[in-house]
Amino acid sequence: MTTLRLRDYGIVLAVAVLVVALSLSTDTFLTSGNLVNLLDQAVVVGLLACGMTLCVICGVFDLSAGAVLAVSAIVAVIVTERAGVPAGYAAAVATGGLLGALNGVVVVLSRVHSFIATLALGIVHRGLALVITGGAIVYPGPERLAAFQSLSWPTVLGGVTASSLLLVAVAVVATVLLSCTAFGRRVYAVGGNPTAAWLSGIGVGRVRVAVFAAGGVCAALAGLVLAARGGSAQADMGTLLELTAIAAAVIGGTSILGGQGAVWRGMVGVLILTLIGNGFNLLGWNSTYRPIVEGLLILTAVSTDYALRHRRD
Repeated sequence: MTTLRLRDYGIVLAVAVLVVALSLSTDTFLTSGNLVNLLDQAVVVGLLACGMTLCVICGVFDLSAGAVLAVSAIVAVIVTERAGVPAGYAAAVATGGLLGALNGVVVVLSRVHSFIATLALGIVHRGLALVITGGAIVYPGPERLAAFQSLSWPTVLGGVTASSLLLVAVAVVATVLLSCTAFGRRVYAVGGNPTAAWLSGIGVGRVRVAVFAAGGVCAALAGLVLAARGGSAQADMGTLLELTAIAAAVIGGTSILGGQGAVWRGMVGVLILTLIGNGFNLLGWNSTYRPIVEGLLILTAVSTDYALRHRRD
């Protein structure tokens, strides 16, 4: 059994065990209402995990994603108030892409490890959000509020929300980008061995800037979803959500060392974390213990990745 097969079977088995356990222990888990809610709960972290998976496979980390989310959501609200909802949404996505690209340029030019560089840039972006809002919560006007919240509306597809469909669309696009394009092959090559990738003629810096930009776009979409749900935006939105997204990618089987992984793995990781949270709620367990369970999952995933790589080498 290959390393990839071990990872595949492990995460699929984990999901199956959680689904069966929750189905047998509660009467409400398999109801349509709970399943729609489960999918909706996964949207924000799922969008972040799509971008984070690209970054981790490429061998970099983006710890500024939560701050980029906040800035993008604030820009969306401000532009919506002045120019309408479509312009606000477009401005948010553009802001996320630009901030993500800026992160990539700083990482490439400074040659500081992405973990440290994006941690610092995240503080800068969060400060920018505070400057823009003056520490206040910003709202779209009453006449635009309903349209601004359209991402949180249920659809005719069994009540599944528009944001859930957005997650599916982004995951499909990211999967195609990684699996079916020359860019995707370059991402794997840079994450696996950047020196060899450079020697083979791949623009390592350009690829890294591109994955940071893609991660920024995903963060902006996550910010739009959060802002649409609450009808507002503020500077402390999305705090530490980037760590949850990294955890989802790693739990799903994307290698923390780069060069291996897939978007579907990140989505499975998001599903596992969401199922755990849903299980705590349905079973009435004390949520204080939830971070302990998630932390142990992350430790197990990283340890397994290291052990499988070591055995392969």
